[in-house]
Amino acid sequence: MILSRRWLFFALLLSSILLSSAASRAHAQIGTPNEVGVNEKLGAQVSLDTVLKDESGNDITLRQLIDRPTILTLNYFRCSGICTPLLNALADALNEMNLEPVKDFRVITVSFDPTDTPEMAHEKRINYLKEMKRPFPPAAWRFLTGPAQATKEVCDSVGFGYRAVDYGFVHPGVIMVLTPRGNVSRYLYGITVLPADLEMAIREAAAGQTRPSITRVLAFCYNFDPASRRYVLSITRMAGTAILILAAGFVIFLVRSRSGGRKEVR
Repeated sequence: MILSRRWLFFALLLSSILLSSAASRAHAQIGTPNEVGVNEKLGAQVSLDTVLKDESGNDITLRQLIDRPTILTLNYFRCSGICTPLLNALADALNEMNLEPVKDFRVITVSFDPTDTPEMAHEKRINYLKEMKRPFPPAAWRFLTGPAQATKEVCDSVGFGYRAVDYGFVHPGVIMVLTPRGNVSRYLYGITVLPADLEMAIREAAAGQTRPSITRVLAFCYNFDPASRRYVLSITRMAGTAILILAAGFVIFLVRSRSGGRKEVR
C-alpha cells in the first residue's frame, strides 16, 4: 500500500511537471510579443491612423471605418493554410446571426502580406459577398492591404504575431472583435466560428466590454514540407500531446490499481 502511494505521488508529480512545461511552451507561443501567436491586448486600441489601401487603391485608415462594433481578421490572400477556412467559417457565422450588417457591426479583413494588392482585395471581397445568403451591403465587409510597415503596425497593436517563411507566412487563426472606438473587446480563436459566440462578442463590444479568453487554443498554419510540397503536422506538437496523454493514462492506471487493491483486501 505504501509503495502504491509512493508511485501515485510520483506519477502526479511527473504529470504536474509535464503539464507545467507544456503550459510554459503554450504561453511562449500565445503570449510572447514579436513571435508567432497572440499576445492578448484587451482594451488596447487598434492602430486607427495607419494609412492602408482600400479595394480601389485609395488611402484609408481604420479610423474612417470603425464607428460601430467591428470584426477584425488578419489574413493574407494567397494563404493556402488556415486563412480560407477561417474566413469561410466567419461567412457562415455571419449568415446565421440575427444582427444586421452595417447597422449593428461591420467586418474588416487586413492582409499583412505586402505583396497583396488592392485588385486582389477587390476580388476577395466580391467572392465573399457572394457567399452571403442574406442582404449584406458591400460596405459591411472591407478588405484592406498596405505596405509591410503599415500592416505590421495594425497587427502589433492587437498583439497578432506572424513570421514570413519561404512559402508565405506562419500565423495564428484568430478573430478580434473591436468596440466602436476601436478597442479590443474579445479574441475568438481557431477556425470554428459559432454564430452565438460571435453575436455575443459583438453585443459586448457595443457596450464597451472586454472579455478574457477562456479557451486559448490557437490554430496555426500547418508546417510546409518543401520536399513533398505539402503541409504536414508538426511532430513536436504531436509528441508533446502524446506525452501528456501517456502521463494522464499512467495516473489513471495507478489510481485504478490502488482501488482494486483495496477491494481485494476487503
